[in-house]
Amino acid sequence: MALPAAAWAASAHLEPHEIDCATALMLKIIDGKCKMNAGEKAVMAVIYDVVRERPGKHLDEADHRLIAQARSNPDEALLARVYERRVLAETMISRPVMKAYKAMLRGVGVLGEMLDEVAY
Repeated sequence: MALPAAAWAASAHLEPHEIDCATALMLKIIDGKCKMNAGEKAVMAVIYDVVRERPGKHLDEADHRLIAQARSNPDEALLARVYERRVLAETMISRPVMKAYKAMLRGVGVLGEMLDEVAY
């Protein structure tokens, strides 16, 4: 699924708030709080990698640098910063916005029905 997800993400016209959703989900994955299965997390990481250069509404380059650092060297202090930023991101993105983003991913076939049961 990674290749179709990358192709979809490259051609998708995502709004800034949807880029924020991808970024927030990546923070949640790194923080260990994401309830998606391993395959869905991998798909989300691929989508994030494709869209991270696009402008978000609330989340920005500082978040992307933090994610990159945490992915390459996840030490305890860095993971604490990821936790703080994830919590803040979750307050900036409303549940309806995140639910709509996940529904859109299901609708285009990028992610499975399992996301219906995953709380953001």
